[in-house]
Amino acid sequence: MKGINSDMMKESSSPKGLSMKKQPSNDLQISKGVPYPFGTTALQEGINFAIYVKDAQKVALCLFDENNQTNPVKEIELDPHENRTGNVWHIHLKGLAPFMVYNYRVTPTQPENTSYLLLDPYAKAVASDPIWNSRPTEPYRPLGKVIEGSSFDWQGDKLPQIPAKDLVLYEMHVRGFTKDESSEVKHPGTYLGIVEKIPYLKELGVNALELLPIHEFNEKEAMQVHPKTKQKMVNYFGYSTVNFFAPMNRYASQSIQDQAVIEFKTMVRELHKAGIEVILDVVYNHTFEGNHEGPISSFRGLDRHAYYMIDAQGNYLNFSGCGNTFNANHPVTRELILNSLRYWVTEMHVDGFRFDLASILTRAENGAPLGNPPLVEAISLDPILSQTKLIAEAWDAGGLYQVGGFYPGNRWSEWNGRYRDVVRRFIKGTADHKTAFATALCGSQDLYGWGREPICSVNFVTAHDGFSLADLVTYNDKHNEENGENNRDGFDHNDSWNCGIEGHSSNKKIVYLRERQIRNFHLALMISQGIPMILMGDEYAHTRHGNNNTWCQDNELNWFLWDHLETRPGFYRFFRSLINFRKNHPLLGRTSFLDDQDITWHGVAPSNPDWGNDNRFVAFTLNYPDQQGPALYIAFNAAHHSQTIDIPPAGHGKSWRWVVNTHNPPPDDFFDEEQRPPLIAYHQRIPAYTAILLEAV
Repeated sequence: MKGINSDMMKESSSPKGLSMKKQPSNDLQISKGVPYPFGTTALQEGINFAIYVKDAQKVALCLFDENNQTNPVKEIELDPHENRTGNVWHIHLKGLAPFMVYNYRVTPTQPENTSYLLLDPYAKAVASDPIWNSRPTEPYRPLGKVIEGSSFDWQGDKLPQIPAKDLVLYEMHVRGFTKDESSEVKHPGTYLGIVEKIPYLKELGVNALELLPIHEFNEKEAMQVHPKTKQKMVNYFGYSTVNFFAPMNRYASQSIQDQAVIEFKTMVRELHKAGIEVILDVVYNHTFEGNHEGPISSFRGLDRHAYYMIDAQGNYLNFSGCGNTFNANHPVTRELILNSLRYWVTEMHVDGFRFDLASILTRAENGAPLGNPPLVEAISLDPILSQTKLIAEAWDAGGLYQVGGFYPGNRWSEWNGRYRDVVRRFIKGTADHKTAFATALCGSQDLYGWGREPICSVNFVTAHDGFSLADLVTYNDKHNEENGENNRDGFDHNDSWNCGIEGHSSNKKIVYLRERQIRNFHLALMISQGIPMILMGDEYAHTRHGNNNTWCQDNELNWFLWDHLETRPGFYRFFRSLINFRKNHPLLGRTSFLDDQDITWHGVAPSNPDWGNDNRFVAFTLNYPDQQGPALYIAFNAAHHSQTIDIPPAGHGKSWRWVVNTHNPPPDDFFDEEQRPPLIAYHQRIPAYTAILLEAV
């Protein structure tokens, strides 16, 4: 929008081709307004507009029709003496048509004769293309939408408030969950599509969805071209936020009026009725505007030094790996983030947040790490956010790694990347990981044992980045050629093992081993202290065919393939059975670390863990309180050969019953409660790459 004639800044009207019912009324009443709150606010039978702009020569409010967003219906230049308080420009309008679309035209002090049409950072809804990836070559031009005064029937919605120790997270992509035609939903790829699949989520047993970004983003910004189809690819994951208040338009079945907001609220309300919490993956570390070559569409045109980290030479610092870094601890930006979080809690009823590259939130304006970052402290102690779940991805692309030490106490949980790495290495048989694996299973006390609890650790084996669980046991190397970057993108080191052959195989021995390993990983996750997180699709062994960086793939590499639940029912049964087992056994979800009374370590002989012997064998019993004897016996043999072991006695008046044997094909990999066979012999041979779970009854 550079080079706009300054004469256009004056109040004007352009009714050409517009729906008359959406034009501002002829009796529109204009007054000075108030500088706070920022954004649009219903006030005195009208709408107040307020926006922070630094060093502006002129500011005009541009009003558009929702059906024609090319030319403003009305453009109102704000008087710097009447409509400005400090660096906040404001105006109050009465008689405004419902769901009016708006932006601000800002002429900066320098350079002159240049103006930008800018999106309000506090807009509660964004008017943008209603159809996913339509007209991919046309520029993305977001506008704010006035939705003040809209109503929604929450039907007495109550937050589930599930204790952190009882959470089972499910990392999900809104579009990908129901986009495939096999989902057979009425509204594929949308918030409402998730509502239609709530019975499935309940059956699986997860009780919290961790949604990949649902803040408005521009999926068309990806530059890559698919090397085979030659079609332009998309920013599918959405880690490139346009606005931190507005739900993604194209995840709604319709994006007219306030439909995206209504459908998001409907999804939250219905999930809460089912006892499922909603946790948003939020990206307060960078925005869609990129570096100096990116678009000037919002933050950059308002005050780039407030919203972004910029060095003395005027260069954008890049601790996000995405061109810019949000200046999270600047007072203006800090207030924006806090207001955004409060809005999603109070207005949208979400239950918590997972902060992408959260270590950026701990950096000063010059990028240096802070000992007591103001933003993190404010979030942690904010009274409105006091009951929300807070999860940090405690690292960033600039090398700042804070897993185990992101914030003192138990207010924050963390994605435990060290857990992921250790569990992957031990299960595939890597040497010298026996003790580390045992520590990880117990809640990573080495990381969180200093005044924190096991719930501070969000345990995961796979996530949206990297291999799926099936690919983790199928590929040694990434295969990202379809991303159009000649396989240069993505992680090179994945701690994966192809079990003998690279890629998909019909070799029964290889397939059998891979299936065992998938079960081993899931068992380890479900019996670990801390909060488990499962990646969408792992429950049926979804494959991305070795692509470990599918951020740009809007196809079956990322979509949930519902028909695979029927073709591979064994995995799904095993996953949901173990989830249910965990939820019914309090010993697997503790708020304190295990002590010598709670756990007894074993080796091939009872009570002799033999930590100095790197035999890739770890076994333990979790004990009932008050010395009532062992409750569960769990053993992992990650060696490439079988091992003969002795299992300790079950305790007075009790006997061991089989729950899990990952060496068995389904349905004998997990025994239902009423069908659990007794352990006949305490002297057992545990095959290679096999894990077992016994219960004392």
